[in-house]
Amino acid sequence: MRLNRMGQSDVMVSELCLGTMTFGTQTSEADGHAQIDFALDHGINFIDTAEMYPVNPVSKDTIGRTEEIIGTWNKANANRRSEFILATKHSGEGLGYVRDGAPISSATIEKTIEGNLRRLQTDYIDLYQFHWPNRGSYMFRKNWTYDPSHQSKSETLANIEDCLDALQKQVDKGNIRYFGLSNESAWGTAQWLRVSEQHGLPRVMTMQNEYSLLCRLYDTDMAELSVNEDVGLIAFSPLAAGLLSGKYQQGAIPAGSRRSLVDNLGGRVTDRVFPAIEAYLKIAQKHDVDPIHMALAWCRTRPFMCSAIFGATRMDQLKHAIKAVDVTLSQACLDDISQAHHAHPMPY
Repeated sequence: MRLNRMGQSDVMVSELCLGTMTFGTQTSEADGHAQIDFALDHGINFIDTAEMYPVNPVSKDTIGRTEEIIGTWNKANANRRSEFILATKHSGEGLGYVRDGAPISSATIEKTIEGNLRRLQTDYIDLYQFHWPNRGSYMFRKNWTYDPSHQSKSETLANIEDCLDALQKQVDKGNIRYFGLSNESAWGTAQWLRVSEQHGLPRVMTMQNEYSLLCRLYDTDMAELSVNEDVGLIAFSPLAAGLLSGKYQQGAIPAGSRRSLVDNLGGRVTDRVFPAIEAYLKIAQKHDVDPIHMALAWCRTRPFMCSAIFGATRMDQLKHAIKAVDVTLSQACLDDISQAHHAHPMPY
């Protein structure tokens, strides 16, 4: 398992990160614990979660349950806590199930982190991330109608300084080690970096945005920012919510799958997506590589990649996906992938 530096920190994280957002709905506590054991025993040293998990569906009754499952594992395996980097997130404005949808600010950060720590049953969080910006985001298919004209630059900058001041207090207490963003833009990330540099406050180390063969918004301005500012991408949904496995082709919806619970997979199911998937499946077949392994191994080739988060509902899925670390894509395969991207850009 290759290790990559996490931004400008001294932390090295595995190229694959265990995602846990199904722990507590599709994945039971016992199965979640087994997944953590297997991942750590096979070279993964990076686990990602969030206070709003589990998903499929997001529910008021289950908010925080995923962190609690990781917490019971931590309690039973206290001697292994130093073996992995634990990342979680602070939910933001608009999610009414958490703090009545309050925006992220110094008024929410301290108590939220206390809640994260309590559920996770740990003394510290390695990477603390803001789940999405208060001002809104073009992620999750909102890019098609994104309109930033309502934003106030002065309010955004004041909030950034306010939040970073609060985070510094948490770093000083030892509650968190490093800071990352999620679902952010190039402009937004640049402002967080600028304010942190001006005031000597915690620096953005990572960006957790969606990125896959089917979703390549990151390839332009964010890619340039990542490389030049040492803000590594932690890619979520590198398998496009399972679409790139091919399991949903020809209208198939396997029992217990994510699409059996969320039919449009968060806006990813469109008329154009299945021809695009078929193109990538044919490339995998042509080059004799499993499509799941191809999608994950391709992430490794990107110049801004820190780690790719993949989730597994079942242990057999985890055991299969982790084999991607042994796959190296040929230049011919990469060239075919580029041609498929040109033919099928932005399929959702």
